[in-house]
Amino acid sequence: MASYIGRRKFLATLSGAAAAWPLAARAQQGERMRRVGVLMALANDPEGQARVTALKEGLQDLGWTDGRNIQIETRFGGGDAGRIRAHAAELVALAPDVLVGHTTQGTRALRQATSSIPIVMVAVADPVEQGFVSSFAHPGGNITGFTLIGFFQIVGKWLEMLKEAAPGVSRAVLMFNPDTAPQYYVYLRSFEAEPRSIAVEVTAAPVRNTAEIEQAIAKLGREPGAGLIVAPDAFTIVHHQLLIRLAQEHRLPAVYAYRTYVPQGALMSYGPDVYDLFRRSASYVDRILQGAKPADLPVQQPTKFELAININTARALGLQIPDKLLALADEVIE
Repeated sequence: MASYIGRRKFLATLSGAAAAWPLAARAQQGERMRRVGVLMALANDPEGQARVTALKEGLQDLGWTDGRNIQIETRFGGGDAGRIRAHAAELVALAPDVLVGHTTQGTRALRQATSSIPIVMVAVADPVEQGFVSSFAHPGGNITGFTLIGFFQIVGKWLEMLKEAAPGVSRAVLMFNPDTAPQYYVYLRSFEAEPRSIAVEVTAAPVRNTAEIEQAIAKLGREPGAGLIVAPDAFTIVHHQLLIRLAQEHRLPAVYAYRTYVPQGALMSYGPDVYDLFRRSASYVDRILQGAKPADLPVQQPTKFELAININTARALGLQIPDKLLALADEVIE
């Protein structure tokens, strides 16, 4: 009798499990796969992949797993304006639920391709000036997201730190590609008109290819009191290793935006934690997938900034980094 009861309980359990399994299977099959298009202005290299990974990790923390309940289509522009525009059109044609636009160039390309699909911008400078949003508090339209710090604030910081690290600097050039970051011309004209306490002249150094990078830095290296500011532009990010090497060869004190450059030999960097921006952008992708409208999500600014200094590079340039600047650094490479 006991054996019979045991078998009956076992069969009942098995039957219940069999009945529950199709329900679970149907629930999983009924869950609509959501699609997100990501347009990276960078190349498909370790730096570009690391930023996409930060976005995916942020989504994973919110319950979105690539290949399970979300499909992430990523395109890399490689710092090339034409390729970025082509990839933007390609992603929009896939009709994703949300688009993620990296940098001003990537966001602009997506904006030109669609006015209806929600766009989460990441690492965009001055989105109001660019016309992407009406205001930080009330973006309006189909774009919201996460910015870099404002141009005037960041350039002022770069100049201040460059002058502290290399007191002999009297002239600095801001290097960028006008095809991928034309806004820097406008920013510089406005910046030059503003009064400032640091006696360093700032001019533009537009470059469109590696040959122009080499020519510009070689020319700058022959000028006394020269310093280099490498703007956070998709093109300069793709070619940052070349920029670092040439600055070393021509003994130019240079400041960059991203901390990851300093272990590679850059003198110093100051800027937002870009990986944190990508992780945080996942929260807006999640909210839009849940039904929120970009127009109702305020634009957010960076909350984490990093200063990194390479003492070995400073010594090679004959520079003595002041103790007060070293004390502020998040990372010091020796």
